[in-house]
Amino acid sequence: MFLSRSLRSRYWRFAALCLGGLFAGVPSRVCAQAAASPSAPTATEDPQEIDQTWQKASAKYDEARAALVKEVVRGGQNGPFRPDWESLQKYEVPEWYKDAKFGIFIHWGVYSVPAFGSEWYPRDMYREGSDEYKHHLATYGPQDKFGYKDFVPMFKAERFDPVAWARLFKEAGAKYVVPVAEHHDGFAMYDSGLSDWTAAKMGPHRDVIGELSKAVRAEGLHFGASSHRVEHNFFLGVGRQITSDINDPKYAAFYGPAHYWMEARQGTPLSSDFTFVSSAWTADWLARSSEIVEKYHPDIMYFDWWIGQASVRTDLTRFAAFYYNTSLKYGDHVGVINYKDYAIQEHSAVLDLERGQLGEIRPLYWQTDTSVSNKSWGYIQNDTFKTPQFVVQQMIDIVSKNGNLLLNIGPRSDGTIPEEVQAVLRDVGSWLKVNGEAIYGTRPWKMYGEGPTKVAAGSFHDTDTAGYSAEDFRFTTKGNTLYAMELGWPAGGEAVIHSLGSSATNPLKIGLVFLLGWDARLAFEQKSDGLHIQMPAHSPGNYAYVFRILPAGVAP
Repeated sequence: MFLSRSLRSRYWRFAALCLGGLFAGVPSRVCAQAAASPSAPTATEDPQEIDQTWQKASAKYDEARAALVKEVVRGGQNGPFRPDWESLQKYEVPEWYKDAKFGIFIHWGVYSVPAFGSEWYPRDMYREGSDEYKHHLATYGPQDKFGYKDFVPMFKAERFDPVAWARLFKEAGAKYVVPVAEHHDGFAMYDSGLSDWTAAKMGPHRDVIGELSKAVRAEGLHFGASSHRVEHNFFLGVGRQITSDINDPKYAAFYGPAHYWMEARQGTPLSSDFTFVSSAWTADWLARSSEIVEKYHPDIMYFDWWIGQASVRTDLTRFAAFYYNTSLKYGDHVGVINYKDYAIQEHSAVLDLERGQLGEIRPLYWQTDTSVSNKSWGYIQNDTFKTPQFVVQQMIDIVSKNGNLLLNIGPRSDGTIPEEVQAVLRDVGSWLKVNGEAIYGTRPWKMYGEGPTKVAAGSFHDTDTAGYSAEDFRFTTKGNTLYAMELGWPAGGEAVIHSLGSSATNPLKIGLVFLLGWDARLAFEQKSDGLHIQMPAHSPGNYAYVFRILPAGVAP
């Protein structure tokens, strides 16, 4: 019987354990057979051997992968950017992105089939003792008999309508759309020439990203792509600790190296992460990232946090230079890279805060990504959702501090968007139709706002902020116009903006005040303690109320 090096190693290790009496009463022949099973645990195997198994399983694409890496190297030398941080820090965020303010993020993939727990179901279904592990056993059976790969044929996307999606996103007031091209699970939602495990070749048998890019651009929106491929290096490593199909070399091309994740302590930079990462893996990540750029010409490339892992950083500079230089060939503006935490030198790309906000204006442009759903980024059953008011008020706060909001949705496995999500998007869009001039194309004022409510700053705190009141205002500007957005309807028929009082430092002399959605000018008085505005008898809308304020001498 022929066994691979990995399986031979597994066979003799378990045979030795049996012969040593650690499995008392079990014949060594039975133990050795179990050890040679392709589903037997492999957590103690040498990481280099594990990586070699993945490399061999992916070898059919070595030539294509190498060709793409050469293109990256060439592209990184042909243009204004070079693959080093000194050059990359000269990057400037394009004006269209600063003007856009609002985008849609999409987490959709095989994980929407089980629709349980979160989009991390592919990992947690192998994590012994987790709710996902127990659910999987009860619903689908043991992980060596029914693994994550077995969900792929069930992911059919039979009702996916990219044109309807794009129309909904435009109705919501979004200016750009960023679907996840590949999540941590390793299943590409695009027509990759580097993998068999793609939506174009399995499951839906459609180039989801390609179809959506055409539909989104047809609506006049910008198109981006998100890649979480680099995290796949460790994502399924927990499956090596149990009897599961993760251990079977037959599926290594899909499941990846699945190394043990030696994660950094929470809150520390990823330079403190010591997970095994081979140069073959970073080259694969570089090739796949560049493939997305060359096939779909995205205006944005969003990356999750792990691109900051020390082993990835050299290839990260190569990608950034290649992408920025290449994007200039496809349009009149440089592309945008979104990064988290400390992954990229801060002047070289756009910082993204996951489910979080900032407490003050950040001079460098930034973005929040959060989800309409509260429990998961991908679709799960029995999720709960943010209200339109929450989304609108969060957007206002972010924009006042020089940022964008990227709002995520999770479609069902059949390609339909949950009705609750559609309702939220349409309500946000209705608000923006009336008040969008205070959002789109604006820039921060000298202060972001005033009022008693302060946001809980930092990642993963976006639902920790107390409710806003009519005393809370946020400011933006456009030309000579100042916009003051009141986050509640004032009682007593009067709004008071203290920052615009006549006794303020360098006070702004007010000439005219309008309320968006209301036809008539508003009466006001600029007193020492603030700008006192007489309000209509009833509000013209919901969620937040926008004053267009013109300085004295400026015509309406």
